[in-house]
Amino acid sequence: MGTVETAVESEEGRADYSGLRSNVSFLGRLLGETIADAEGDDFLALIEKIRGLSKTARLASGDDSSVEREELLAVLRNLDNAQLVPVARAFCQFLNLANIADQHHTVSRQMDPLFSASRALSSTLAELTEEGVSREQLVDTIDKLRIELVLTAHPTEIMRRTLIHKHTEIGRCLSQLELGGLTEREQQRLHTRLRELIAQIWYGDDFRLQRPTPVDEAKWGFAVVEDSLWRAVPEYLRRLDSALQEACGQGLPLQAAPVQFVSWIGGDRDGNPNVTHEVTAEVMWLSRWQATDLYLKDVEQLVEELSMTHCNEHLRALSGAAHEPYRAVLRELRSELRGHLAAIEAVLANGGRGDLAPLDEAALWKPLKACYDSMLECGMDAIANAGLLDLLRRVRCFGVHLVRHDIRQDSARHTQVLSELTSYLGLGDYAEWDEKARCAFLLQELSSRRPLIPVRWQPSEDAAEVLATCEVVARQPQDSLGAYVISMARQASDILAVHLLLRETGCPFDLPVAPLFETLDDLSRAREVIASLLDNAWYRGHIDGRLMVMIGYSDSAKDAGVLAASWAQYRAQEELLAICDEHSVKLTLFHGRGGTIGRGGAPAHAALLSQPPGSLENGLRVTEQGEMIRAKLGWTSLAVKTLATYTTAICRANLSTPPAPKPEWREVMEALSEDSCEAYRAVVRGEPEFVPYFRYATPEQELAGLPLGSRPARRAKGGGIESLRAIPWIFSWSQNRLMLPAWLGAGKALQAAIDRGQRGVLEEMAANWPFFATRLSMLEMVFAKADVGLSAHYDDCLVPQELRPIGEDLRIQLAHDNATVLALHGVDAPLEDSPWIRQSIQLRNIYTDPLNVLQAELLQRQRAEPEALLEQAIMVTFAGIAAGMRNTG
Repeated sequence: MGTVETAVESEEGRADYSGLRSNVSFLGRLLGETIADAEGDDFLALIEKIRGLSKTARLASGDDSSVEREELLAVLRNLDNAQLVPVARAFCQFLNLANIADQHHTVSRQMDPLFSASRALSSTLAELTEEGVSREQLVDTIDKLRIELVLTAHPTEIMRRTLIHKHTEIGRCLSQLELGGLTEREQQRLHTRLRELIAQIWYGDDFRLQRPTPVDEAKWGFAVVEDSLWRAVPEYLRRLDSALQEACGQGLPLQAAPVQFVSWIGGDRDGNPNVTHEVTAEVMWLSRWQATDLYLKDVEQLVEELSMTHCNEHLRALSGAAHEPYRAVLRELRSELRGHLAAIEAVLANGGRGDLAPLDEAALWKPLKACYDSMLECGMDAIANAGLLDLLRRVRCFGVHLVRHDIRQDSARHTQVLSELTSYLGLGDYAEWDEKARCAFLLQELSSRRPLIPVRWQPSEDAAEVLATCEVVARQPQDSLGAYVISMARQASDILAVHLLLRETGCPFDLPVAPLFETLDDLSRAREVIASLLDNAWYRGHIDGRLMVMIGYSDSAKDAGVLAASWAQYRAQEELLAICDEHSVKLTLFHGRGGTIGRGGAPAHAALLSQPPGSLENGLRVTEQGEMIRAKLGWTSLAVKTLATYTTAICRANLSTPPAPKPEWREVMEALSEDSCEAYRAVVRGEPEFVPYFRYATPEQELAGLPLGSRPARRAKGGGIESLRAIPWIFSWSQNRLMLPAWLGAGKALQAAIDRGQRGVLEEMAANWPFFATRLSMLEMVFAKADVGLSAHYDDCLVPQELRPIGEDLRIQLAHDNATVLALHGVDAPLEDSPWIRQSIQLRNIYTDPLNVLQAELLQRQRAEPEALLEQAIMVTFAGIAAGMRNTG
């Protein structure tokens, strides 16, 4: 569901942060020593001067603050070109190191008694039992648990994989330093390794020089599985098994697969012309190669270790009565894996062209299961329940494809194909037909046994690409695919069109086709669209009682503002659950959340418990994007903790149903939604000069030109806000610290409700309705991170005089909204009841502020006279500010 801070969501007051402070200080000192060695003591003194001015400016108030900021500004403005990149890098790297220390802290031994995954799982199951949930209900809920994490690429991901590896290694060293009984020599070796890693970072290249291809992005995603998730999944299952044993006296079944992974990387072609059918085919082959390679390494390890001679009769026969039966059976499996790996490599060497049957999952499972059963029968439980059990559980969770792959395409592309086809056939132009005519045509063709697409038809290049993608889907094994997601799905025909195109291109199985409802209007019409589909006998028979619908968080918030969007998402989910229940259809809701508040992000536990009642009964399917994959799944220990968090939240949501909103709460929420949407659109759409202001006041123009993700920043050339993707839209505002998409409209609507005499109802909602309470807490987080002074500085440097009143009005509104939310919460400052998160933000501000001031100066210089060195420095500030904000897009 995304996260805003790695700080723990509860029990914060009991946590001890001394270890974190010590690590931040230690890493900062090593960085300072590295900088002095590389750039000289005078340069380090300059960095310390800037840091000191930034700190005193934050601590000062009133006129004193202005004086300190002016002095800071003067120092940064007087930097010569040779100093620009090193100064930006110094502050950027400190923030990266602070974040590594913070991530490590959440999974450290010091924090384990409070916040470990094991404790979270055990305490949640125990609490549910105390609340009256029976053991049978607990076992049944865990048995039905289904968590699908959908890995996506990230258009604002700058960091190179080699740098990510170094960050992971620094975290590993910090973990080693926690171990008791280390000799002085062992400690010194770890300190030396940390110095080496920090020096490697300083002397290396932070960012890639060219845009990654979709295949590059896919390889990065597979690397996350190899480096972290491959170990994390069996470790998480061990802890879940132990917690279930403790609470219910029985463990997980061997076949349990409560978590699985899906990927959009290489399959998400919405607005990304670089994702072609050839790319998708290659990524699918690479996925199979990576899975086979990982299984081969595990089997080779077992062949080395499982030299026992005792076995049951079944394994004796399977091994051909070998003296070391386990090794004999596993050697045969190893040989099969090696052959399959070589065959995949031959296909990849031939440009992905080839026909190779996938490895049979049963052929992988059966010999491993035979070895496992034999060990248990012969009393070798300790051996069976070690590496072999882990491998069996990997087979269940990762399958033979590592991840399942979704395909995503915009509905307009399908309409184009059918428009060209019907025109060629002399039936008229499908694109000009009304919805009734489209559905009638599609259902007639879906019920027909004859092919629709003529052999001699020559579609346009764009239409041919859509059909070629469907043909790639048709050639894949069914269990290698997740769903076909339709962006901008607005009517029933959008869903039926995909079913028809898949059938016409020879898809031999029924792939789930998931409409993505994204805008406010789409969300409000979601029930109507799905109801019209479920009323159709062909469609009901085709889906066999199961349906997937994706809820878009990013574009709905960009369209209507965060408060109106969140209520529209909530209501859409309620209505979809109700209509599916009427038709006895099991609905899986697929949440397209990002890491930031403006894209639906919130701490995972709170986000899940704020969902409508019943929304998690058929499992959780949620996107995890680029940098959030690193933050939540990039280390094994973090991934175990994340999976445990999802598990506890789903169990609590399904067994201790969140309260449904009272009628009066709904009335208030409807008014809040309307008022906030009106206030948001009055600025974003109603202010004639808003788009020019946005492009002057933020680094949006520069962002589009940098070698970030493979996907363009815009869906189409030109256009206004509507053509800009939600991720760079939000990224740009977080860079200039106004954070506009995450708050605009919400506070004004809340104040209007208070003015109507509804403060008491709002306070009741905040106290008793998780959905509303989460919205308020996220607004507090935004206000804690926003900075009106820095936003004004960007305006002073970058915005023409005639446009500056827009920014002044927005900052006044931000201050009013902040006061409104704080008054509702009954506190004097944002995050007053979350002291560590507040302190963490304040600490980062000391290092982020100079980057903001420097970025504004760099943008001013670059727009006046472009220069490669300035562009490089701007990219460093992007990464540093993102690190300081703990989110990008």
